[in-house]
Amino acid sequence: MRLGAPPSVSWGRLAELRGPGVRPRSLDARALAALAANPGCRRRALLDGAGIDKGALAQALGSPAAYGQSQFAIVRGHAFEAKVTSDGGTELLRLLHERLAPGTPPPAPDEVATPDLSAAGPAGRTARTALALREATAAGGWALLRHPMLAVEVAGSPAYVEPDAVVVHPDGSWTVVEIKSFPMIDGAADAAKVGAAARQAAVYVLALEPVAGQVGAYTGREVTVRDRVLLVCPKDFSNLPTAAPVDVRKQLATTRRQLARLTRVEDIAGALPEGTTFDLRLDDDGKTATRPPEELAEAVESVGAAYAPECLAACELAFHCRKRSREEGAVEALGRGVRGELGGLRTVAEVLAAAGPEAPEPPVAPDGPDDPAVVALRRAAALRAEVLARAAVPGPRAEEPGCP
Repeated sequence: MRLGAPPSVSWGRLAELRGPGVRPRSLDARALAALAANPGCRRRALLDGAGIDKGALAQALGSPAAYGQSQFAIVRGHAFEAKVTSDGGTELLRLLHERLAPGTPPPAPDEVATPDLSAAGPAGRTARTALALREATAAGGWALLRHPMLAVEVAGSPAYVEPDAVVVHPDGSWTVVEIKSFPMIDGAADAAKVGAAARQAAVYVLALEPVAGQVGAYTGREVTVRDRVLLVCPKDFSNLPTAAPVDVRKQLATTRRQLARLTRVEDIAGALPEGTTFDLRLDDDGKTATRPPEELAEAVESVGAAYAPECLAACELAFHCRKRSREEGAVEALGRGVRGELGGLRTVAEVLAAAGPEAPEPPVAPDGPDDPAVVALRRAAALRAEVLARAAVPGPRAEEPGCP
């Protein structure tokens, strides 16, 4: 995997997949983290790499997903972030100094640089961010970059991610800051939400690493991206900010490995039937899809998917993929754990056939009747039959002596 490298996929081919005049949908860190969690899904890799709106595609297919944040949560998050970063980020820098740099001189408000990162387009903002990081690191002081833009190459296609903030330390190290609206109660937050935030932060750290290498070569300083990020949340049930450091080394290793496993978008696109497109043929209102759902379904099914129940919380197409998986009787619909235990058995029908004593050598079992999965299934079926055979309807209760 190359981070921040120029794209190698044909832009014309991606435009054909989206449809004429359709702007590509940006890929954020949340989607990248979900993509890295399921690198075997060629369907999601292609659709995300081509910038296709999977939510609109699922709606046109008749399988809309209840996925994403509520408008209330988005507004609340923006309000809390504005509070945390107000006054030049004074409160944010205080929290960061307390949690990650104790024993060092605290940053004075007038000594913190807050460079302007505005530029035209994602590529322009990415270049402006790299320049601001280089200047802040060379200056040797504190700097707060709000909503910097970073580039990541995913499966041969560029993606732009935007962390809430990046802080440059006087020693040349950089810290990613994640600001979330879920609370920390008594110093602890919901473990699942913290884990999701850590996976997103790992994407930002990965995107910063090549920039750090370039800045280090230019300035002659040792530049490092810290693997402990700062998570800022509301304290208890108030709107006051509190923070905690989060070690993302595990998420870094996992995300780096999983993104490297993704098949390149150009390879997936090259294997599609000629003329395949995911164009919705929107009506004049720009929202209503006019393309027949059958054609869209055929285009979607031309790309292999790797459905798992976890997709329901991470992908807009999950309900469509679940429906297809159930129709085909695929064991993947039962979960990755069950799928791993069943070995070469691919469908529920094959599993039931392998468990039956009347099928001594199921053709789907690599090792015939001695296949461990077949042995376990038949043992479970025999135990079930034995239990059902012994079960009987309880007879009438014996008369009990009356109470004296």
